[in-house]
Amino acid sequence: MAANSASHVTRVLIADADAGLRNDLSQMLLSMRADALVDVCATGTEAMAQLLHHPDLVIAARELSGLNGLDLLRSVRRDRSKPALPFILLSERVDTASVREAVPFAPTAFLTKPLNMDLLRQRLQALLEAMEQQVPEEVPVMMPGLTLSAFLEQRRTDTEGAPLMADVQTAVMRSLNPKGLNLRLLEEEIRTDPQITAVLLAAANSASVHREAPVQTLLQALAKLGALQSVNLVMGLTLKRSARLSDPELAAIAEYYWGLSLHTAEYGRTLGRMFAVDEERCYCAGLLHCLGDLALLRCLQEWKLAGGKLEEGEAAKALKTFGAGYGSELRRRWRLPLELREMIASIYSLGLGSGVYTRDDLVMNMAAKLARLKPGDELETLAKDKTARLLKLGVEELTRLRRT
Repeated sequence: MAANSASHVTRVLIADADAGLRNDLSQMLLSMRADALVDVCATGTEAMAQLLHHPDLVIAARELSGLNGLDLLRSVRRDRSKPALPFILLSERVDTASVREAVPFAPTAFLTKPLNMDLLRQRLQALLEAMEQQVPEEVPVMMPGLTLSAFLEQRRTDTEGAPLMADVQTAVMRSLNPKGLNLRLLEEEIRTDPQITAVLLAAANSASVHREAPVQTLLQALAKLGALQSVNLVMGLTLKRSARLSDPELAAIAEYYWGLSLHTAEYGRTLGRMFAVDEERCYCAGLLHCLGDLALLRCLQEWKLAGGKLEEGEAAKALKTFGAGYGSELRRRWRLPLELREMIASIYSLGLGSGVYTRDDLVMNMAAKLARLKPGDELETLAKDKTARLLKLGVEELTRLRRT
């Protein structure tokens, strides 16, 4: 995508056979960016020619004469050496085969006609704001004299979160069936990914969607957002810079933190079931508690891509110094529900005070302790821990838990 600096004017390509819709979309864009250059065309052949002008955003109907919108999308995704061009695909078809055909090419959004113009405006506004924040190169620019600590402190407030751990395209494809997208299957496919879970929770609890009680589990978020919006959000994550960790050293560290998250989540679910606590919320809290550490590793990769050096031991030092702060910032910025944040906090410490703790606190604290056990650790020591005593978990119960 072309860079959006102070001197760069956003260029948008709109391709649709409906002249009225082309005009409506143009007016909507210009109302948000009065200085934008908007190119419009009615056929796919014309749109392909317009791509030579290097637009920053494409909005194209699938149903175009000549080349269709999917052909255009396939064409712009073919060049993997360039940053992914934001591409909104419009379609009159929402059948499973149509969605399955589009998913491998990662449209930024897949919207069905007739369009919900309010929803489209929100999506466009978010896209335009994100485009403005992008740096001129795909790889971040390193300021002279910038230290690693200063870089990480700067990125703490605007990090995009953790790298993806799930295979998103495979997950979506497996969740499609002749009747459409099966949200339960999709939840099973992506439930182990902290970034996807956090982003969907944030979207489901946003002011534009949230109307009732806070959404605190992945399945609740999927149900609140609906199939199409969920898929759009999930697929959009794959287009972000450093969405996956390509650095072997950082990827290996990420695997450790991801494994720790999964073990804590599984123990949380098991203990939640034992003590009549919402087991899916326990799972979610466990999964998200290393979100900051994973986000930090993503920023360390950006540091290296920009030419920064990472000496031996610096990654571990950075995680110790900044990991917790990154997690707190993300949970605050994404407005995760207070109850969920409190459960995550209890993973690290039961805190100070009266000594009266909720079952949620005790369950998550014990889940974390079990997840962090090493093969040679004695359970007798854990059984004497305050959390185990309050939950009345002896060596026998802990032994069974450890075997699960």
